[in-house]
Amino acid sequence: MKVLVVGSGGREHALAWKLARSPRVRTVFVAPGNGGTATEPGVRNVPLTDLHALADFARAEDIGLTVVGPEAPLAAGIVDLFQARGLRIFGPTRAAAQLESSKAFAKDFMQRHRIPTARHASFTDAAAAHAHVREHGAPIVVKADGLAAGKGVVVAMTADEAHAAIDDMLAANTLGVQHNAGGSRVVIEEFMAGEEASFIVASDGTHVVALATSQDHKRIFDGDRGPNTGGMGAYSPAPVVTPNVHARVMREIVDPTIAGMRAEGTPFTGFLYAGLMIDAQGRPRTVEFNARLGDPEAEVLLMRLESDLLDLLLAATEGRLDEVELRWDRRYALGVVMAAHGYPSSPRKGDAITGLPAPDAPPHDGHVFHAGTVRAEDGTLRASGGRVLCVTALGESARLARQRAYELLQPVEFEGAQWRRDIGHRAIEPR
Repeated sequence: MKVLVVGSGGREHALAWKLARSPRVRTVFVAPGNGGTATEPGVRNVPLTDLHALADFARAEDIGLTVVGPEAPLAAGIVDLFQARGLRIFGPTRAAAQLESSKAFAKDFMQRHRIPTARHASFTDAAAAHAHVREHGAPIVVKADGLAAGKGVVVAMTADEAHAAIDDMLAANTLGVQHNAGGSRVVIEEFMAGEEASFIVASDGTHVVALATSQDHKRIFDGDRGPNTGGMGAYSPAPVVTPNVHARVMREIVDPTIAGMRAEGTPFTGFLYAGLMIDAQGRPRTVEFNARLGDPEAEVLLMRLESDLLDLLLAATEGRLDEVELRWDRRYALGVVMAAHGYPSSPRKGDAITGLPAPDAPPHDGHVFHAGTVRAEDGTLRASGGRVLCVTALGESARLARQRAYELLQPVEFEGAQWRRDIGHRAIEPR
């Protein structure tokens, strides 16, 4: 079978890398791909982004399965288009993807179905939003209602930070939010204390299979300081998701979400990501939903997945996930993101990258997944985005996985590179 992966980031590199290892896959095409997928064994880049051109390519190449990585094509309706043309594709429809593309939709959905989350209010009028902050004070959370590549959230520890975020999201839009129909909108939520974790399931619209647990690091600097990013690293499993917490998440969040979407006529097929906040008593609440695999969570999860990813995705598109049981490497996986100079506000592009291992070079307990990279005409690998690489490794413990990842990272260089030195600290340091 030929498989098409849509996207160009680290998540898409990890998907292509894992799918290429399936004995049932002949070739994995990645559209448009990046500098890493260009040299990954069994993988070929295709310079396409237009949805109709992708559907034409899938038809012409007899693609057996298309997997959508990022949120933008899902929100634009790529699944609806492919399905209308009789093409097999894994991901939610445009209507179902609103769980991510519209935070206002997601919050109202959670309220309707009594899914635990933070209290919230949404605003299109800046004056009303500012008045809400003055009434409730800080800390408080301000979210842009639209796609923002993981950066449209400000956890404001002061009222001044909240007011500045409102002005930015409703007017200046320095975050580059893709606003939904009706113009700019913000969702303002109560601040939830606790520890975050990522809980991702595959759904066929009725049944779900939970992936291994994971946790990412959204802040740019060590010690979870600085502005939010798309994610500076991740590890799996996440010790904070105990068996009791896992059972509660399935019972109180995941199952009601899948059932609710089906009852409302928008069944959710694809990867559903529930960002969790787990308080000191082990009670989980939903921070947000994503309609796809997380990034960099995908890199660590797919390093640990021992089952054939193709089997999982085919079962999901055929409505038989109740037949699937996944196998996981018992070891920890940990990934460290190397980001460009100036990320997240103004990442610099064009810096040459050196010191990378060959894609299939041993040892095989680690892999460097590319996110924002491109091959220049002279063959040089250069940074082309904010998050450039995710250096990922396995280890018998979180501490050993972190040690191995930083060892793999050490020879990799590009001007202005920045990365955190404490990825996995919550799993390593005493609680």
